[in-house]
Amino acid sequence: MSQPNFETMTKKDLRAYVLANINDTDAFHALCDRLYAEPGITITSPEQLEQVINARRALREQSQ
Repeated sequence: MSQPNFETMTKKDLRAYVLANINDTDAFHALCDRLYAEPGITITSPEQLEQVINARRALREQSQ
């Protein structure tokens, strides 16, 4: 099976892919690179990535 092109995926799609394919380190690193480009975020593990995603989701739900 061929590897998806992470550069063409939206951040939302890439995040969903990483969560569905937790052992795909290339995808994890691609998402970390994108998140790292955003100010104030440093991701060092899949667990931390999940925490960041959950925190953002909670903030989004509170603002609705």
